[in-house]
Amino acid sequence: MRFQLPLVALALAIPLTSGPARAAELTVRLSVKDAGFEPAELKVPPDARVRIEVTNDSASAIEFESFELNRERVVQPGQTAAVYVSGLAAGRYDFFDDFHQTRHGALVVE
Repeated sequence: MRFQLPLVALALAIPLTSGPARAAELTVRLSVKDAGFEPAELKVPPDARVRIEVTNDSASAIEFESFELNRERVVQPGQTAAVYVSGLAAGRYDFFDDFHQTRHGALVVE
């Protein structure tokens, strides 16, 4: 019976959490038109979990690609695809349409 009180006190002293704190989650929208990406620059805070919704408003398939983000995704005309990135440090992360090399943009983390 003597050991029950310390165990109860220990149990009450441990904070009840569901694990480590999660980074902020953010959705940004990116449209691909014949002339290029709109907007050409997306701005997000550091360490955020980012969902980039890429909508292809052009007449042909595009491939969202970024060497810095290590992501690539083919998006058919009229379709929207999600590209997820997280834990990014401040900086500029370029992306482009691999099927149409004149379309360029950047994810700016600041």
